[in-house]
Amino acid sequence: MPILPLFRRLTLVILVALVVLSGAPRDGAAQTVARCGKGWLELVDGYPVLHLKGTPYEMGFQHGALFKDRIQQNMDNILVKRGEQTVQVGVLKIKPRSVIDSITAIQQKFVPQKYYDELRGLAAGSELKYTDAVAGNFLPELFHCSGFAIMNSATKDGTLYHGRVLDYAIDWGLQDHAVVIVAEPEGGIPFVNVTYAGFIGSVTGMNAKSVSVGEMGGRGLGHWAGVPMALLVREVLERGNDLDEAISIFRDSPRTCQYFYVVADGKTNRAVGMEASWDKFQLVQPGEANPLLPTPVADTVLLSAGDRYKELVRRAQDGHGQFDADSARRLMDCPVAMKSNLHDVLFAPKSTKFWIANASHDKKPAADQKYYAFQLTDLLARTPEMSSPEIPLVAQTPVK
Repeated sequence: MPILPLFRRLTLVILVALVVLSGAPRDGAAQTVARCGKGWLELVDGYPVLHLKGTPYEMGFQHGALFKDRIQQNMDNILVKRGEQTVQVGVLKIKPRSVIDSITAIQQKFVPQKYYDELRGLAAGSELKYTDAVAGNFLPELFHCSGFAIMNSATKDGTLYHGRVLDYAIDWGLQDHAVVIVAEPEGGIPFVNVTYAGFIGSVTGMNAKSVSVGEMGGRGLGHWAGVPMALLVREVLERGNDLDEAISIFRDSPRTCQYFYVVADGKTNRAVGMEASWDKFQLVQPGEANPLLPTPVADTVLLSAGDRYKELVRRAQDGHGQFDADSARRLMDCPVAMKSNLHDVLFAPKSTKFWIANASHDKKPAADQKYYAFQLTDLLARTPEMSSPEIPLVAQTPVK
């Protein structure tokens, strides 16, 4: 590459990194950091929001180019610093990177090509090795949180609220690379993904059709012959027009390990709990008892385990009929959230409003931190400041 264009691109990347790492502005205002193709990065109240639009490759490249430094740091941490350490996964002690290539090989035939195209774009934009981009995105299959939906008689005005508590590896530093991705995939439903730098899959999200999804892991380690969990959730966000379509995507897809979900639809004020594992599929309707969830509460779906489940039930019973957005967020306070509480998200799917809290850099639980407020319809209507720096979108090169 000629020296002058290379210098310009390096200058833009350094500028993006400085603005994002500074965390400004902090007064609720929004600031465009940089643009790339149809995509752009902004800070809203200091929170990074990535807008991605176009083909899978274009969305991946935008993600990679606009969030390059964060992606490189995050992937280096999880694949090298952490991925080469011995960790406890279920009953096994393993080095995560040592088995990830086996998982990706098993799952390759189950993964739609569009996701590999997006990962190629991500690798190109962030200057990662393609194999590292793939490995980082398949890592969640190695690790196995609480969720709830409250609606109708359970809330003050009947509004459906969907809470998602992610208790997941707070010591891995993912919270330092948190980002909201507002995606407009070509031919798909626009959606928001509450995620981390370099991850294209989703474990917490909501689409423009008012369908929201949150996941919690169980057992079944080693059952990897299916669509990776985070990409299956992504499929629901991209294709699920309503609750029934979302359920059918989970039901009809080849699945992995043991996973539980809360899925909600704000259009109809409906929500379900769900087990969608490699060998089992079942729904838990609001107010319905289940051997794993023995204490139903009217117009609620409450998913957790052990004492955390008992506390969630107690809170749902005590506040029944009075919940609003503020008190619904309090349902996620510790000890329902664990010490490993990475993020908490509350969705109000009908309005597409959502609130996010992340664990702190010094590893304090998300439930004890500030909540940031957003609305998907507002984010989709936003446009970038055209005076902001622009990173060129590099076309996809044919794969030989």
